Amino acid sequence: MFTDSHCHLTYLKLDNHDHQPQNLLNAMKSANVSRAMAIMCHYDEFDDIKAWVDRSDEALDIGMSVGLHPCQDESVLAGVTVEKLLSYNHDKVWAFGETGLDYHWDDTKKVAQKHSFATHIHASQSVKKPIIVHTRSAYHDTLDLLTAEKCEHGIIHCFTEDYAFAKRALDLGMYISFSGIVSFNKSDALREVAKKLPLDRILIETDSPYLAPVPKRGRDNEPTYVPYVAEALAKVYDKTSEEMAEITSRNFEALLSQYQ
Repeated sequence: MFTDSHCHLTYLKLDNHDHQPQNLLNAMKSANVSRAMAIMCHYDEFDDIKAWVDRSDEALDIGMSVGLHPCQDESVLAGVTVEKLLSYNHDKVWAFGETGLDYHWDDTKKVAQKHSFATHIHASQSVKKPIIVHTRSAYHDTLDLLTAEKCEHGIIHCFTEDYAFAKRALDLGMYISFSGIVSFNKSDALREVAKKLPLDRILIETDSPYLAPVPKRGRDNEPTYVPYVAEALAKVYDKTSEEMAEITSRNFEALLSQYQ
């Protein structure tokens, strides 16, 4: 029923699941999580993420992305090519990324980050699959590059920006994905932005193992907690958690099937 549109399965410690991947998958099913997209940030993660994807069954569909996080060595970002990204493409690759711009930790790699970001967009466009956008301290450059590259198919993941940013992204054709941040006590402004967004363009995610939602703050996050993100948004939209699960899962399906 619930779709976790962004989780880092290979980063999970699995302490709560006896370090057994299947135990986590069983817990996800018990939490009514029926679909999850495992996110790739480094080339060398591919095989480990594919192993999670191969554990899919009729009750839990796991797909993956292919991409390089912008917080990589400059030489790696500068060297990314469409051909390299497409060499990892297969039927269970649902998207490309996470890519984007992050000037928070290091603003000296802007040229390389922009090159990588644009290249990911070109790869995604060539096979008509969505792009997953990470943006931090790069408000205008992110929107300007999306516009310049005519990107109209993708996700602004872990959204924390203002309504003006969201409106421009929506006008391009992007979807907005909310993480556990939307449940935080300090996130009134973010919830006010969410309230203004069209219901048919929002998604939910955990970004696990990061950003565990209330009431799990302080713990390692995991996909079993995505219902709490839905619950936080349900309060914003005056819906039930079940309705938010249905809406966001339907939106995710629409995103994946947009050009099929």
